[in-house]
Amino acid sequence: MGIFSATAYESLAAIGENMMASLQVQTGQLTQIAETALAAGIDKYQDKDYEGAATDFERYVGIMRPYAFDAEQENHLGEATEYLANAFLKLEKTDKAIDAYKTGIELSPDRVETRAKLGNLYFSLERYRDAEESYRGAYNLNEQDPNVAFSLGQALLYQDRYADASDLFSKVKKLDPESGNGQYGLGLVFQDQGDPDAASEQFKAATEINPEFFDAWVELGYLYADSGQMDLAQDVFEFLEDEDETDLADTLNRYMYKVESPKFAFIGADSTFPRTMGSRTPVSAIDAYLVNANTSKQFSMVFQFTKEMDMSSVQNRTNWNIGRSDKSGAGELYNFGVRVPDTEIKLPPIPERVVYDPSMLQATVTFTVSQNSAADGTLDPSHILFRFNGVDSFGNAMGEDGDDFTGYSGID
Repeated sequence: MGIFSATAYESLAAIGENMMASLQVQTGQLTQIAETALAAGIDKYQDKDYEGAATDFERYVGIMRPYAFDAEQENHLGEATEYLANAFLKLEKTDKAIDAYKTGIELSPDRVETRAKLGNLYFSLERYRDAEESYRGAYNLNEQDPNVAFSLGQALLYQDRYADASDLFSKVKKLDPESGNGQYGLGLVFQDQGDPDAASEQFKAATEINPEFFDAWVELGYLYADSGQMDLAQDVFEFLEDEDETDLADTLNRYMYKVESPKFAFIGADSTFPRTMGSRTPVSAIDAYLVNANTSKQFSMVFQFTKEMDMSSVQNRTNWNIGRSDKSGAGELYNFGVRVPDTEIKLPPIPERVVYDPSMLQATVTFTVSQNSAADGTLDPSHILFRFNGVDSFGNAMGEDGDDFTGYSGID
């Protein structure tokens, strides 16, 4: 016979029932307190009271953490930790946001969204190895999610793991053929590997699938600019402007400005050298001061650049050359190709000085013209070639179609 009587068993059962009832009441009360905190946190977040929101979200997670007994409760906790992470990000407390996401993963390990968002945060911090780990955790939970596969591919791309990234982007093409994301990712791989033609083909494919894939349009614009096809890059810029994608348009425009080769735009009106006078012009006709033998006179040419230049490069006199035109175009040779007379003088190949005005993007080149000892010197000012081989403020060399000037042919 047992040591407890029937009456004792009934008493114990009653105590157990009372305890369970009490526990249910307490759990219900705690749940209500937690849900109130969560609702208050959402309200504060919307009111931009991120400190208060974080406190309420932490209260909800702290209360409900012991009661995450099923998938639904785990998912709710995962959502709450994402709210908490967002509040910390608004407060620029990145480390705490990372901890919040990690807590969410611990409490709701099967929640793909939390792992992906942690990966996004790591990616934004350029912590690509950590991003890969988070994305891979999400990918292992759902290999059929094209967004997760694409994100993992990007994390691998930024670690120069091109083969693995290509495999994932190719998979994205199959999982989500209507988005263009796979083609875009493959374009990034080819671009990173130095194959602009293959990259361009993929970016174009992405825009054909989705004409509003503006990131792919921008990458196309970059490729056009890099290859010197500024007219096509300009077309992309205007398209983005027309689509009200002003931020992307501005980004592309700045990139175009950065990589475009500098050129001479025009010759300033303040130039004093008579650059349009023709062949066999008497030196004395250039300036009355030069009527006497062995006299010299300084002249200047003002060159307008198309973009901001490197001051030290422009003002380095040895980057400039002044001489007789050797161009082969019709009528472009010095003295039109006719034998130069014995009276012809030569100009010093390097100017006396060069002054650059960055506010005007102008270089004033000063040089000397000297009369000969017989006072009968001649010159062909229209075929004096001025050439500059320096660089702009970004280090780009002068464009071959705008690095020199003669009065006869203009800027070439």
